[in-house]
Amino acid sequence: MTAPQADGTAEVLATFAVASEPGNERIALRAVATAAADCGLSADQLERLKTAVAEATMNAIEHGNDNRPEVPVEIAVLRTVDAVAVTITDRGGDRAEHGNKEIPDLELKLRGEQRPRGWGLFLVQSMVDDMEVSTHDGLHTVRLTMRTDGPVGPEGDHDAEQL
Repeated sequence: MTAPQADGTAEVLATFAVASEPGNERIALRAVATAAADCGLSADQLERLKTAVAEATMNAIEHGNDNRPEVPVEIAVLRTVDAVAVTITDRGGDRAEHGNKEIPDLELKLRGEQRPRGWGLFLVQSMVDDMEVSTHDGLHTVRLTMRTDGPVGPEGDHDAEQL
């Protein structure tokens, strides 16, 4: 592992995979919380990141990997000098519907004019500072980023305990 650099180079804090089974999003959120614990996020930011990771992982399990336990969801936690990022990757990258999501509208849903589901990535995006969705070679990746207040750790000026 390398320390985060001012040029944006990321330090990999953790990589792991979970089987595509309902409930494994809880494993993912706990592992992300552990990896990101000393990265300078406030308690509120960490809770929002955990919720976003759980929802994105549930989507990857259900929609990307079709609840097939033998197909893993891969997760990485990264730190730059001013942010924490989490990538959630599934095997659903060949599906065109990933880019064609309608924006949920509560009134339309209540009137039955929109599917009752479909809030997932819309809500995830509202919980983090940035969300990017990409597909490449059959893989679908959601990258969630939460900005910190600046450098944290041995070279940084502030301690996570003070935030």
